Parts: sequence; C-alpha cells; structure tokens
Amino acid sequence: MIAENIERIRERIHAAAGRSGRDPNDITLMAVSKTFPASAVREAYDAGLRVFGENRVQEFAGKVVEVQDLKDVRFHLIGHLQSNKATKAVELFNAVDSVASLRLASKMNAAAEEFGETLDVLLEVNIGSEAAKAGLAADLADAEWENLLQELPKLTNLRVRGLMCIPPHTEDPAGARPYFRKMRALRDQIIAMKLPTIQMTMLSMGMSHDFEVAIEEGSTCVRLGTAIFGERPKA
Repeated sequence: MIAENIERIRERIHAAAGRSGRDPNDITLMAVSKTFPASAVREAYDAGLRVFGENRVQEFAGKVVEVQDLKDVRFHLIGHLQSNKATKAVELFNAVDSVASLRLASKMNAAAEEFGETLDVLLEVNIGSEAAKAGLAADLADAEWENLLQELPKLTNLRVRGLMCIPPHTEDPAGARPYFRKMRALRDQIIAMKLPTIQMTMLSMGMSHDFEVAIEEGSTCVRLGTAIFGERPKA
C-alpha cells in the first residue's frame, strides 16, 4: 500500500509542478514517519524515498537502531525542539527543520561543534500568527528576527538552508495559498540581505492536505504522513 501511495503522490507532484512551470525533480518528498514503526520507514525506503521527518527526539531515539543500516537516508526533526534536547537532536538527526529562536540555534551550534559536524537547519515561521503554534513571527521587523539574522552567520556549525511553516488549517486546500505566498516573499526578503552562511534555498511547506497548492506557490519540500502511510496509530 505504501509503495502505491507514493506512486500516486509522485504523479500529483509532477502535475502540480507542471501547472506552475517547475521541474518536479526540484521538489523533495519527505515521508513524515512520526508514530509509525521502523517497518513502515523501510517500506517507504524500498519504494524510493530517502528523506524522513520525525516529530520527537525521544521517539526517534527508540527507532533509530532499527533503521541505522539504511544507506543514503536523511532524517529531519520537524517537530518543536526544547533547548534541553538540542544536543541529543544534533546527535540523532541529519537536519533540524524547526529552529525558532537564537537560544536554540546557539545550543545546537555548540553541540554540532562538539561533535565536529555542520548541521543543516531550517527556520520555522508561525506564518498564521497562531497562539498554539511555535515559530518566528511572519514579519522580519520582529525583534527576534533581528537578533537571529544578526547572530546566525556567527554560528558556523549551522548551515541555514531555508524556511519551514505549518499554515492554519482550512477545509479547502486553496485557503493555505496566501500563507504559502507570504512564506515565499519572506524567503526572498532574507535572500536579498545576502547574509553569509544563510542560503535560503529551501521552502518546506505543504502537507498531505495542501501539498499541491504549496508546490504551485514555490515549495521545495512537501512533508507527507497520512498520504503515504495511512491513518496514524492511535495513542
């Protein structure tokens, strides 16, 4: 079932890319494997996927032993990360896509330096300004942005690759379009600053519900869970 789901998703990615005049090869399909067992990760891997997203450090710590033999695979932390788990996250993951404060970035940089690594990160934006969601403000005039963009180039063990967001949920996937456009504009503003070490080549946006709209608006990475694996196991 997973392989069939992935095949259908790839067809939809190609179609969405075609509608927006984009190359579908420029769009990464990330399988969000949180709460799913290692066997599901292996099945998606066998179907050709190489990028996986996990939400919790502790959960992945228990799963990693069963998937560490997989070649050419990258595991991203996409969930909220507490500062006291920064070191463990750097140890476990190839990338952290949910950096939303200078304090967290500094702790991750120190951990990466200790491990002798350079870690890929994305900056998480609370694009809908929702109280229940983590992330940086959707306005670069915010003080946290000012501090972060000033200090990030000094954190040389972090490689800032771009932005990530989860827009407010709407029944109609098209309802996310204004938020995706705002993300692209925010990314372009940061690119124009020409800050050293900050690449801004990635826009991680779009999930099972709205990934086609996200692709039409410039997403370079869509994060799909239920569309690939089916309904999540009940807690």
